[in-house]
Amino acid sequence: MKLKPSILDEYSKERSAIPLVKPHNFMHPDDHLILEDESGRVTLAGTIPPAAFVTGVVVALHGKETSAGNFLVEDVLEAGLPPQTALSSADEDKYVVFVSGLSVGSGTFNPLQFQLLIDHITGHLGDENEQTIASNIVRVVVAGNSVHISPRFVNGQTVASKDQSRIAEPIKELDIMLTQLVASLPVDIMPGCNDPANFSLPQQPLHRCLFSGASTYNTFSSCSNPHQFELDSVQFLGTSGQNIDDLYKYSDAKDKLEFMERTLRWRHLAPTAPNSLGCYPYTDKDPFLVESCPHVYFVGNQDRYETRLLEGPEKQKVRLICIPRFSESGVAVMLNLRNLECSTLSFSTSFDA
Repeated sequence: MKLKPSILDEYSKERSAIPLVKPHNFMHPDDHLILEDESGRVTLAGTIPPAAFVTGVVVALHGKETSAGNFLVEDVLEAGLPPQTALSSADEDKYVVFVSGLSVGSGTFNPLQFQLLIDHITGHLGDENEQTIASNIVRVVVAGNSVHISPRFVNGQTVASKDQSRIAEPIKELDIMLTQLVASLPVDIMPGCNDPANFSLPQQPLHRCLFSGASTYNTFSSCSNPHQFELDSVQFLGTSGQNIDDLYKYSDAKDKLEFMERTLRWRHLAPTAPNSLGCYPYTDKDPFLVESCPHVYFVGNQDRYETRLLEGPEKQKVRLICIPRFSESGVAVMLNLRNLECSTLSFSTSFDA
């Protein structure tokens, strides 16, 4: 990829002749794919589109060598969706609520909007019908970027004593909000790229000492990113969005759901790690391999809400969910465990007619 940023370009003496590129995507018409294994590498030609792949994907290719020394691809075989455990039939409605991108402490964060969400989930808002639905919510998942700490406090300089309390303010405010939730139902909180957690994937759980109020409840669970769990035989798998955002930079698709579908077909959550996505250097195992197909695959901190039911060749069914940033959209996502149907909870505090 000729437009892919290189650290060497920053230190080169002569100004680079590479044209300026929009920062969100590094695709170029001249990009090409290379097949590599222990024995060597060969450039690919034929019907395989470079925009549909990223560095790090394991595939089988069928084709032949050309006189130019390239490999002419006639067919591509991906790993495909992994096997899936059967769902047990459920009679009653149970709901899981997903929310991400709260960004407590940022300019876009609206405390009233988040309080409305909490009051709705805990059954303090709405008519009898809505309160009945709220009483069937069995878990809330907070998928990353819960707090926003001003960049000027984390630029490597020593923080003045008067600013130290200001750094902690967003976390204290989040803790007060979460304490209201965990008092009535289980809450899983995942770290995101803006949260006070390690940068590289898999991100370790946010430390319990950050949540002095919420962590006293056994319903509070600080989880890793990616996060995998099971509820009533429904398998969940999700991230705070870094893996899909990175795919968006280095490949092309019609929507974010297609990127999610590709990660399942490649059986790998973060194929671009460690090439362009930071990850811990594992030697004997790969923690991002998807060995069992989830029933629900969610990704947080996306631009808008999207969902689709993906069906596999062996009767696999996966509910794909893009969770929008709550601080910008005021939208949380509610999933019914009985039939994997999705709906949104939308909150607005503006008085515009």
